[in-house]
Amino acid sequence: MGSYQNLRSLIVLTFLSLVTGIVRGDERPNILFIFSDDHAVNAISAYGSRLQEVAPTPHIDRIAREGAIFRNSFCANSICGPSRATVLTGLHSHKNGRMRNGGAPFDGSQWTCANALQQAGYQTAVIGKWHLRSNPVGFDYWEVLPGQGNYYNPMFIHMDGSRKQDTGYATDLTTDKALTWLNQRDKDKPFFLMCQHKAPHRTFAPALRHLDDFDGVAIPEPDTLFDEYQNRSMTLATNEMEIDRHFDWAYDAKVRRDERGDVVLPKPDRYGTPEYNRMNDRQKAAWNAHFSPLNQKFLQDFKDGKLSHEEVVRWKYQRYMKNYLATVRAVDENVGRMLQYLDQHDLAENTIVIYSSDQGFYLGEHGWYDKRWMFEESFKMPFVIRWPGVVQPGSEPDTLIQNIDYAPTFAQVAGVEVPASVQGKSLVPVLTGKDEQWDRDSLYYAYYEIGEHAVPQHFGVRTDRYKLIYFPATEEWNLFDLQKDPQEMTSVHGKARYRRTQQLLTDEYHRLRDHYEAPPYENIK
Repeated sequence: MGSYQNLRSLIVLTFLSLVTGIVRGDERPNILFIFSDDHAVNAISAYGSRLQEVAPTPHIDRIAREGAIFRNSFCANSICGPSRATVLTGLHSHKNGRMRNGGAPFDGSQWTCANALQQAGYQTAVIGKWHLRSNPVGFDYWEVLPGQGNYYNPMFIHMDGSRKQDTGYATDLTTDKALTWLNQRDKDKPFFLMCQHKAPHRTFAPALRHLDDFDGVAIPEPDTLFDEYQNRSMTLATNEMEIDRHFDWAYDAKVRRDERGDVVLPKPDRYGTPEYNRMNDRQKAAWNAHFSPLNQKFLQDFKDGKLSHEEVVRWKYQRYMKNYLATVRAVDENVGRMLQYLDQHDLAENTIVIYSSDQGFYLGEHGWYDKRWMFEESFKMPFVIRWPGVVQPGSEPDTLIQNIDYAPTFAQVAGVEVPASVQGKSLVPVLTGKDEQWDRDSLYYAYYEIGEHAVPQHFGVRTDRYKLIYFPATEEWNLFDLQKDPQEMTSVHGKARYRRTQQLLTDEYHRLRDHYEAPPYENIK
């Protein structure tokens, strides 16, 4: 059996070599996959947005400049654990077993790109955030954060099952460990390294060196910061992820209870300050030197009645965005460290570098600070890739891609046969300029969580121009014309002029559900 599998792999490898001219025996490319958590495309300057001037990301931009930036890259389920399972398996959530963050641990025995590449002779490693309620499988080396992990002085789980706490900042430490592994790896094998950051996930705790980066900077607001949730599903108004009503004072806004004196702030105030509590005295001193004067100014103004409700919301937005963007800054710096390592060790020319995130994130759009909804800010995910000699520098494919496509792409560039059960498509034809071989015109989305942030289960389809969303709990349909309404403020479902479009999208929605063998709504528990 082993000989047969080896022969089969050799045949596949040879075929790919002949057809694409990419894979060349032991010159198979290394793959460096840098993955963050909740990094919105609007917070990456290469994508362009209201934030590109105030918060540039030069190192991520370098990957885009020297490779390709995909502007129509989307997730299949906008939530952390399920997205990671999708990346590994090339399957939608209902097929890979990770429909929600909770539930049973991820089954690492199923086909994954890590298992496949390891068996094909790649040296494999994952370092950083895992978040799949299981130990990694298919990796020669792993060192991962438990659960969501922490920013300051984080604990890491090691392969022997032990847990060891490191002193420092998680983004830096994750990169340190990745570079250590690169130095110690078997240099005779190509590598597949997943370097996966906690940042910029909530609680948006910046590195000490970046605390002051946005002092005196006014972060531009989105036009929809004060969205009133009209003309769309009634479920939008019941959300629990608004900067206004749900942004926690201590946990999110960094205004600790012990700083407030006799000032009583409105709800919510539930979670405390877990990151601050993890800090040593030196770290706390630097943190306090930055936040305490700003907090006292706000508290005094609030007490004196100088701030209207709208001004308080705007203050919270500025606090949120400055912390989030400062957290992103450390991610970008550490991307630069990885690129520098490749340059210095003559690895750049034969290493595919990808930067992505598990989904998008709301940066005040619609008044929100989380993800989950199928609206563009959450549904879109960054995907930039550099592949010297293959990907045309500066290219910007408009192809509709999804994170189900990552695993088959990794497999093909490694010369590995992709099982027919994998639902994603290899991006190699697009990366090599053979776009005519790509035939996807629509994407399927499914969100299965129940109750978190009061975002209901919903499902949908997106084409290059239109998006149709179904909310089973309320039996509502929303249809958006993304060309005329890019901010998705008004559903045109039921409008006479969109009757034919609505029917086509509805038909495509049901076709995709059949194609991907989506479970009936009543069977989703």
